[in-house]
Amino acid sequence: MRTPTAPDRSRFRVLVVEDDDTIGRHLETGLRSNDYAPTWSRTGAGALAEATRTPYDVLLLDLGLPDLDGLDVARTLRARYPDLLIMILTARTDDIDVIAGLDAGADDYLVKPFSLTVLLARLRAHLRRHTVAFAPQEPIRLGDLVLDTTARRCTLHDREVPLRPKEFELLALLTRHAGEALSRETLMAEVWDENWFGPTKTLDVTMAGLRRHLTEAAEASDHPTRLPRITTLRGHGYRLERWC
Repeated sequence: MRTPTAPDRSRFRVLVVEDDDTIGRHLETGLRSNDYAPTWSRTGAGALAEATRTPYDVLLLDLGLPDLDGLDVARTLRARYPDLLIMILTARTDDIDVIAGLDAGADDYLVKPFSLTVLLARLRAHLRRHTVAFAPQEPIRLGDLVLDTTARRCTLHDREVPLRPKEFELLALLTRHAGEALSRETLMAEVWDENWFGPTKTLDVTMAGLRRHLTEAAEASDHPTRLPRITTLRGHGYRLERWC
């Protein structure tokens, strides 16, 4: 196994979508001074057009845009670019707004006002997970589900199951510990960040999406399916059963 290395941030292109001039300029300057390569767009339409021209690693997305709903922008770019890291920047603090953002495909969110230091720490944590390289590993098979962590592919009866990045990482952690009870704190620390500041509803929304995608894949299959079941352990966390 190769030793994990810190990400080379100069490689990472960041698309900042923010209509507030003060915040946008602050983000652009702060990211560039920390060796990222930012591009600033003030509108949702401009961001969608920019994303078609240039491959980006990170999207920093304000929800309150003047032309498009930020959630629609998140959904569109998540569908086009499954591996794009999407971080929502929002002044909306209600749980329903946070959940809507995560369900639209965001990996993370920050509530305004936030410090550049916290944003950079979140970016480092997320990008480290994207760039840590390990020696190739054998695919994990549980029932009829196969998870290839090297290729980042999940298949059921040889048909690929479309998973968002955090859904895949959550499933990978559960499969590596199949049959074991994993606490919410462990799942949040391993899949998101050990210094996560947000509510654990992030885990619940991601788990709901993962379950939905697995169920839909099983229902669409032409074959009887042995699908591992994810059991909720109330007051503790989750356990992946070997199959059901």
